Amino acid sequence: MQKKITLRLLPSEAMDTKRIIQKIADDSGIKESEVFGYHLLKRSIDARSRQAYIQLTINAFINEPYIETNPVIHSFIDVHSAKRKVLIIGAGPAGLFAALALIAEGIQPILLERGKDVRSRRRDLATMNKEGIVNPESNYCFGEGGAGTYSDGKLYTRSNKRGDINRILNLLVQFGAPPSILYDAHPHIGTNKLPHIITTIRKLIEDCGGMFLFNKKVIDFNIENDHIKKIQTADGDWFEGEAVILATGHSARDIFFMMQKKQLLIEFKPFALGVRVEHPQSIIDNIQYHCNQRANDLPPASYSLVQQVSGKGVFSFCMCPGGIIAPAATNPGEIVVNGWSPSKRNNPFANSGIVVTVDIKDLTAFSTHKALAGLYFQQSIEQKSFAAGGGQLIAPAQRMTDFVNGKISSSLPTCSYIPGIHSAPLNEILPPFIFDNLQKAFIEFGKKMKGYYTHEAVLVATESRTSSPVRIPRDINSLQHPQVKNLYPCGEGAGYAGGIISAAMDGERVAMQIAAIK
Repeated sequence: MQKKITLRLLPSEAMDTKRIIQKIADDSGIKESEVFGYHLLKRSIDARSRQAYIQLTINAFINEPYIETNPVIHSFIDVHSAKRKVLIIGAGPAGLFAALALIAEGIQPILLERGKDVRSRRRDLATMNKEGIVNPESNYCFGEGGAGTYSDGKLYTRSNKRGDINRILNLLVQFGAPPSILYDAHPHIGTNKLPHIITTIRKLIEDCGGMFLFNKKVIDFNIENDHIKKIQTADGDWFEGEAVILATGHSARDIFFMMQKKQLLIEFKPFALGVRVEHPQSIIDNIQYHCNQRANDLPPASYSLVQQVSGKGVFSFCMCPGGIIAPAATNPGEIVVNGWSPSKRNNPFANSGIVVTVDIKDLTAFSTHKALAGLYFQQSIEQKSFAAGGGQLIAPAQRMTDFVNGKISSSLPTCSYIPGIHSAPLNEILPPFIFDNLQKAFIEFGKKMKGYYTHEAVLVATESRTSSPVRIPRDINSLQHPQVKNLYPCGEGAGYAGGIISAAMDGERVAMQIAAIK
């Protein structure tokens, strides 16, 4: 028979197949020889007590032949000569998975990406880190795979009702992600592995007949009778398709400006803004695992924090154990920071965004910009960060304790941010409602995690691109823009996703809606 069992093991035991079989036998009251094998269904860490445990959910084969699980392989068809063609603006997770879904339905996708391919894009990132030069069309946000290519690769989402999470995970494994993402409670790929996965997806799209065009920045829509007839790119080319999927990501500000100019409906969307906090990873390990030194069998510890302060939410965002802080600006003269981790999470630092919610009532000074109030607010803070930094993307920073006590840091700890950090009073960059709430929250976080509030932690400004500050409305049923019947806003940039998985699911959902139209 097959039996579902949950085991609570020491980290060293969870790595030992023989020990797992012994525990299965003990749990079932049988001999080890009666356990023919097992499938791992879920793996998580329980570090609530002084001893950390690994919890495994297992499907055990007891007195029954063990059956290997074959990977799920999704098939795609040839669309070289397909009559139906759909334009996809943006080749991030939403655009890529929309393209895959269209191909599966016999529709040819034409992807227009403003940036470069992964290989070329990597050179621009190196220039950005070493020389502080930002290419507005090729950076951590723009290029093949979008922000997802050089993100941390965290794959957990709460968007269970938006689509088939397991399908997305299985597709990622098919394209080269580790099988562990199928059973880890908090699946993670790693920035070092994502570029290969993205290029593998592109190869399949092209092999099936989809078109993948780089350096194609969309600058205009030609709209007639409430439909987009064609779209124009910056090089003067025009493209036509029966529908347009707008999957441009949260940093494509020019798209929002263009839509406002054409009097197409867009809306303010609440978002969050703050700083990126970096600790030595050993501090976080000691707090979370209640030990002086993390055991080799345990992964670098993470954390999740939230606090209500003066009626506002302050919370951790995109926590990266064993990671680095990266420059995420998309234009010269601004500083934006984000974080990522390699697959092994083996860097000596832990970083996380600590951000404060921003609502329309907080932005009275930007009210004349209406739906774009949040965008202009973001931009103003990013430009202040650049002015307060040390030039060439050197970011303004402050020790956590100095930030809370209103002191300029006389020295700064070693930091993973490659362009470098510069001591500056962050209260001169962040507006009072952000600064004051962060000050109070760090003290409360220190109570929740003893040792978190420390002189060894550094705050780097500014974490401002947590999500899009604009929502592009769409009909709840047709998923079309209310004014343009063949325009399908999609993913993070349109305000309908918040990460790789939710963006991919939204891309699939929109593509299937288009496919259903006969």
